[in-house]
Amino acid sequence: MNQFRELPSVDQVLRNLHDQINGLPRELIVEQIRAVLAARREALAAAEPVDQIPVEAAVTERLRLLTEPSLRRVINATGVILHTNLGRAPLAAEAPLAGYFNLEYDLAAGRRGRRDVHVAPLLEALLGKPGIVVNNNAAAVYLVLNELAAGFEVIVSRGELIEIGDGFRIPDIMARSGAILREVGTTNRTLLEDYRSAVTERTRLILRVHPSNFRISGFTSRPELAALAALAGEHGIPLFEDLGSGCLADLRPFGVEEPRAGDSLSAGADLVSFSGDKLLGGPQAGIIAGNGMLVERIRRNAMYRAFRVDKLILQSLETTLRRALRQDWESIPALKMIFTPPEYLRRRAERIARHLTGWDIELCSSQSAIGGGSTPDQTLPTWTVEVPVADAAAFEQRLRTGQPPVICRIQRDRILLDMRTIFDDEESALVAALLAARH
Repeated sequence: MNQFRELPSVDQVLRNLHDQINGLPRELIVEQIRAVLAARREALAAAEPVDQIPVEAAVTERLRLLTEPSLRRVINATGVILHTNLGRAPLAAEAPLAGYFNLEYDLAAGRRGRRDVHVAPLLEALLGKPGIVVNNNAAAVYLVLNELAAGFEVIVSRGELIEIGDGFRIPDIMARSGAILREVGTTNRTLLEDYRSAVTERTRLILRVHPSNFRISGFTSRPELAALAALAGEHGIPLFEDLGSGCLADLRPFGVEEPRAGDSLSAGADLVSFSGDKLLGGPQAGIIAGNGMLVERIRRNAMYRAFRVDKLILQSLETTLRRALRQDWESIPALKMIFTPPEYLRRRAERIARHLTGWDIELCSSQSAIGGGSTPDQTLPTWTVEVPVADAAAFEQRLRTGQPPVICRIQRDRILLDMRTIFDDEESALVAALLAARH
């Protein structure tokens, strides 16, 4: 009972915090004080250890977490370009429009318009087919299946029944959409005849899933897209390809083999879908493009409104698509990182090393990953700065929790900094963070 009496009152804590909480609403402060005191009473009642941090310090920390931004820019020194945990494709500096703007207003006609108009012409110019946008590629796949095949069968190769991340699996999305899965072939080999044999009067769609986050090698085969499109055409069934990565640029000169959305449509796919924040290099979005009648039908689906994107995403996506239309790849950060030659990265690594005197710095050639569910077995040559430290785990934690946070790798008790994913204008901040972590 004495321990309960030792807990301060709300008013006492409030008085003690007076000089540290100017400008915050009294109700917010009192609520946080009560929460801290309640947690300590519960611990005492359960005979559990009580937090030894002073109540005032605990309240101040809770208020800091509530009032300071949680989303922060970090320096990505991992070498993974489309780092899922760091927001996938890095965005170029771009100020969001302030105030009102013509999201769904036709300025020329003076009446309500469609929000699609801001990106639809760009998608059609880039892909040669009409397109619409939803909030991510999983939503895009769901919408296509729900609108075109709910209650009916969709033919899919067993080798393409993938998990796209965080537990989301193609069979689960199909089940939620109301479509009925019809598996064909085997894990490693699916033939055109497997698809042909599976077509019945209940078939409404053939789904092809690009294996963007895994590779099966060895004794494997699957039909060419053009052959599958011809089969679908024979039976009057749409062919839908889930491309995932959303590649528009030709990456082959840089040693990266990834199908382009426009090429899939040219090969005969009736519909394609892909992500906006992978190899497209824009914000999170899901894009559906292809046959105009099918696209408009999907747009009229009741769930389209639930999956539509907001004004900030549309602004960022429009900017990215305009840059892609001009083939201004240098202005799309993710693509610029892919296109940067290793010789340039080595010069930057040498520049970083010159600022880190007193360390036995080593510059090493290495490999960067594109990541983000794209090109799983393909890498890019890069250069790393390897920093020897006494306690790599503790040093990495100091970098990760510093200002700005630096996310890196540890290898052989060394801190590894991959230059491919570090922006040029982050170099001085990176050096300062390393020196701060050292001291």
